Amino acid sequence: MKVLVINCGSSSLKYQILDMENESLLCKGLVEKIGIDGSVITHEKIGMDKFKLETPMKDHKDAIAQVLAAIQDKDHGVVADMSEIGAVGHRIVHAGEKYANSVLIDDSVLKAIEECVPLAPLHNPANLLGIAACKELMPSTPMVGVFDTAFHQTMPAESYIYALPYEYYEKYGVRRYGFHGTSHKYVSKVAADMLGKDISELKIITCHLGNGASVAAVKNGKCIDTSMGLTPLEGLVMGTRCGDIDPAVINFLANAENLSIKEIDNILNKKSGVLGISGVSSDFRDIEAAQAEGNARADLALKVFAHVVKQYIGSYVAEMNGVDALVFTAGVGENDKQMRAMICDEMDYLGIKLCKERNDVRGKETVISSDSSKVKILLIPTNEELMIARDTQEIVNNLK
Repeated sequence: MKVLVINCGSSSLKYQILDMENESLLCKGLVEKIGIDGSVITHEKIGMDKFKLETPMKDHKDAIAQVLAAIQDKDHGVVADMSEIGAVGHRIVHAGEKYANSVLIDDSVLKAIEECVPLAPLHNPANLLGIAACKELMPSTPMVGVFDTAFHQTMPAESYIYALPYEYYEKYGVRRYGFHGTSHKYVSKVAADMLGKDISELKIITCHLGNGASVAAVKNGKCIDTSMGLTPLEGLVMGTRCGDIDPAVINFLANAENLSIKEIDNILNKKSGVLGISGVSSDFRDIEAAQAEGNARADLALKVFAHVVKQYIGSYVAEMNGVDALVFTAGVGENDKQMRAMICDEMDYLGIKLCKERNDVRGKETVISSDSSKVKILLIPTNEELMIARDTQEIVNNLK
């Protein structure tokens, strides 16, 4: 089966086609500036140069139409016609408490996604537009929804309830949901395979470290806690997000700077994190370059990031009463050996010992712990699209 994976944003769209017979990637692409002047699609058939086309796309239907044309193109395409696409897997950000697994998209699922719009106002509407466009252009092709929040729905109440008046949870669903679930699910399963053990026997801490970052505690194959909350703002320090802070900071800054809630929200989400501390960039490569030149704030930003990740790792070891494997993934986790070393430094009491030589690696599935480490430290490149395609294939095959 060939699966089309769609990740739809408000003005952009990422896509891949995977052949699930051997889980090979056939093509991938990006549509940008949907509904904006300068709409463009960049398409890459694996093994060939990228193909770029600038053409007007007034909405997501036009964008999907361009994707379908690209994948069937006689020179750059990977299918002769759309009948070769067995299913479409849609990445959807928020399902609230409604789904703990991926599901076949029907009217009830669409309603559930719409009901969660208040929880993800920037993402769920775009996800719905992508689904609607695909359903109109591919009416006979099964569609599957894969939710960022689903993997975390196994958390116990003590992990997700906030200490607010309980009525806000009952009325509005105010609680911790967590994100990056597809990535945490994928790398935890790969970790079990690398250790040669059943995931139901393992305690794993997964660190998805990128511009957006989160940590999850995976016990016996199920997420029992994660760092992101009602929104992706909670938890770790990130590229431009502040992560955990005293909530009273919001009121203090609003009064001190005469700022609106919207302006405060913009500061916390887009001007904070390692960018806010360093004043250099949200890109760790730029910050490390500045650190090497003696920039004290850049040095501080990196130390703060590592410090907070270390805190979460330690708390999850306590929560699970031990840990078998620590996993690093995503852009920073996969490629930044300096940051991995900073995080793992002085954690030998917990049985976490990094091997300097093995850690000198980028983007490769490998063990980076020392032989004396009681905890296996693993570098695992994430592959959310493959996880989406696997879930999609499994659900569609069960329909037969």
